[in-house]
Amino acid sequence: MITVNEMVIELKKELPRFYDQIKDFSELVNADALVLTDLQNSVDDVLDQLFIEKTTWGLDRWEEFFGIYPDSSKPIDQRRSVLKSKIRGAGVTTVSLVKDVAESWYNGEIEVIEMPEKVEIKFTSNYGVPANLQDVKNALREIVPAHLLIEYVFLFILIKDIHQSMTLTEVESLTLNKFAGGDS
Repeated sequence: MITVNEMVIELKKELPRFYDQIKDFSELVNADALVLTDLQNSVDDVLDQLFIEKTTWGLDRWEEFFGIYPDSSKPIDQRRSVLKSKIRGAGVTTVSLVKDVAESWYNGEIEVIEMPEKVEIKFTSNYGVPANLQDVKNALREIVPAHLLIEYVFLFILIKDIHQSMTLTEVESLTLNKFAGGDS
């Protein structure tokens, strides 16, 4: 976003310096700067809608294009994650594709273990169950062959391990869902 003051500076760079002394001309530049700032910011906003990482009000169109039911109750970053996983999920399913799709949803690292009857997804870098787990499950179910079971493994803090790795202050800041057996 460009500001009006920045636009005034840019406009004045293109003009001879003697115009700076003419009050009417300065007012004209200021008026033009208001209009041009509005126009520039509108153009930038429209361009942002062409990129999944930046889109806001254009999310509905992206979701429609990929056949995703828009859910405006979800945060924008989660809706963008759905789109990114759709893009990454095209093609032959490999361990690396499953990992890429899962990590596009999860703000952390995931380990994928392939077995003959199932695929195990281990959330290895953050404690607890991800807030958008259902979205992760939906995305992975679309790309993992239907005959394979998908098993999810989460990282939890065990009570026996707290005294070895955390201070009391750190423990007090944790929510219950970070502990094994805690509420999700």
